[in-house]
Amino acid sequence: MSGPRQTGLIRSHLVVPTNVKQLCIKTKAISLINRYVFRFHNKKPAMGAGGQMNDTTTKKELLERVPIEKPPFGIADLRKAIPPHCFKRSFATAFYYLFRDLCVNFSLYYIAINYIYHLPQPFSYIAWPLYWLIQGSIMVALWVICHDCCHHTFSNHQWIDDTIGLIIHSYILTPYFAFKYSHRSHHANTSSIEKDENWVPKLKKDTWFFEVLANPFGNILILVLTFLVGYPGYFLVNLRGRIYKGWASHYNPLGPIFNDSERAQVLVSNVGVFVVLYGLYKIGVKTGFQWLLYIYVYPWMVMGMGVLLFTYLNHNHPSVAHYDATEWDWMRGALSTVDRDYGIFNTIFHDEPNAHVVHHLFSSIPHYHIVEATQAIKPILGKYYNYDDSSVLKTLFKFTKECLYIEEDHEKKGVYWYRK
Repeated sequence: MSGPRQTGLIRSHLVVPTNVKQLCIKTKAISLINRYVFRFHNKKPAMGAGGQMNDTTTKKELLERVPIEKPPFGIADLRKAIPPHCFKRSFATAFYYLFRDLCVNFSLYYIAINYIYHLPQPFSYIAWPLYWLIQGSIMVALWVICHDCCHHTFSNHQWIDDTIGLIIHSYILTPYFAFKYSHRSHHANTSSIEKDENWVPKLKKDTWFFEVLANPFGNILILVLTFLVGYPGYFLVNLRGRIYKGWASHYNPLGPIFNDSERAQVLVSNVGVFVVLYGLYKIGVKTGFQWLLYIYVYPWMVMGMGVLLFTYLNHNHPSVAHYDATEWDWMRGALSTVDRDYGIFNTIFHDEPNAHVVHHLFSSIPHYHIVEATQAIKPILGKYYNYDDSSVLKTLFKFTKECLYIEEDHEKKGVYWYRK
């Protein structure tokens, strides 16, 4: 919803002409100015719990905590509100998105290799970062499609989903089956401080080092380190993941993350990643490793940062709760997620970050239906729906100060909130 119309200044200086034709021309001009100029200055106010947005929203209201009481609706009520076609998979539609993203991906490679790589300075200083950002964003799009394969929403056949997911995820150096099984556990235990699989918040007693870094320099250092090593670190050593006994790694098929029925497939996804790594090594030997860094590695790093960014902001907010085993239940855990507006990246990322709440409630809905499904259940969710359209970068820096650790609610045992 836009803010108040800002047309008063123009209209107050408008002298009504005597000629009707001139009046029509001026009226049309004012309409165009209002449409194409002022709409960019009418900044939308951020939305809090419930997604209710209006011009009188206050800062205090935006910081109110979401309800922690068990909701008055059930999962069946939400399912009834969603059009049945939203649950239907379409291989043709899913393959179209995959084919489109791959075409863009390889077209960007072609442009980078044949044109950007030969640009003189200073043009290359502009072209390379732009290429890394766009190519990395397209890799995030491919990651999201493989994420859909993990949830069996790409096609009606599990083997097709797993085959495509294995190939594409290996190409972007992500262990498909290992991620599939740990991600399934994440969906089953969202916002549980003992059993959730990623972005597990720390208790105050475990965060002394964050408190030491609670200053502008420390905030920047935390952000840089998190986004530089966070993506590979999660898969290698379970960085910011659930605490296990023993070596917890997505590359360790014998580790505690997986059960016996999953270990063989985890080994298969390891092979997929190692084959791609070997291929990249051979390319680096032939073309030079600087070439490989510019063409593939830096975009891949941007991809990892993008995935970290939207998964972190979807699951961390001072206004949403986390629960221990005495209080946690699946519904409230799923509702402790936050939708965010990423502008054009909503489309590039297949709406995964901006329609994440419904994804946690119904992970069987393909990405091309989740926006429609979100709109269908918002009236039922009411104040249990969480949406925040504040600046992403500003929010990210803010959270390095406000989401350091969690403490138990003063009145409700088993419920935890972020503290500064």
